[in-house]
Amino acid sequence: MSHAAESAPGVPHSALADTVLRRLTTLYPSAAEPERAASAAAYMKHVAPFLGIPTPRRRAVSRMVLEGTGRPDETDCTAVALRCWQLPEREYQYFAADYLRRHVARCSSGLLPVVRHLVATVPWWDTVDVLAAHVAGPLVAADPGLRTVMDEWIADDDLWIARTALLHQLRFRDATDTERLFGYCLRRADHPDFFIRKAIGWCLREYAKTDPEAVRDFVDGAREQLSPLSVREALKHL
Repeated sequence: MSHAAESAPGVPHSALADTVLRRLTTLYPSAAEPERAASAAAYMKHVAPFLGIPTPRRRAVSRMVLEGTGRPDETDCTAVALRCWQLPEREYQYFAADYLRRHVARCSSGLLPVVRHLVATVPWWDTVDVLAAHVAGPLVAADPGLRTVMDEWIADDDLWIARTALLHQLRFRDATDTERLFGYCLRRADHPDFFIRKAIGWCLREYAKTDPEAVRDFVDGAREQLSPLSVREALKHL
């Protein structure tokens, strides 16, 4: 059952978030390029409006935003992320995803419901994949008890929640839970959506850098169940 329609988590009070959002909503618009914004929105299938800030410039401005703000705690991270997700332009969500990625080690398993909300809200691969591999993944690695939550997410009706479960081990390498990796791939092998089939191939291809024989054996045994796209992506570098 999908939980995408659940009410949003409450935004906690954070003086740090107040400072960050004040600077962010001043400096980001000053760097906007309207022509670039239109092309960026079109490239991302108009999932959200854009300010049109080139990535190198956006990162430079982000450093200005964060100058002197200090290290956040989990409450600060939650407030920054949720408040950025309330803003319409996509670059604010990029900022939040990068912020969580940078500070995820300062957060506990309590952040995972917030991550779920972010994944399911204005979802597209550009934010979902960062949250999956660089936020959800480290949270699960730090607290193996969260693996059962991933077991729930892989079965979700929301394809982006399921994609997050598929990709959360993307950077685990030798620490990969192969039973879950292969089991998740089989569980969603018949999913009709491109983004799930692509994610299956991607997580297998990434694990093949660690154990190519295991991936080759898995794909050989599951070839009739996996989509041609998933097989092609999984074996791309083998």
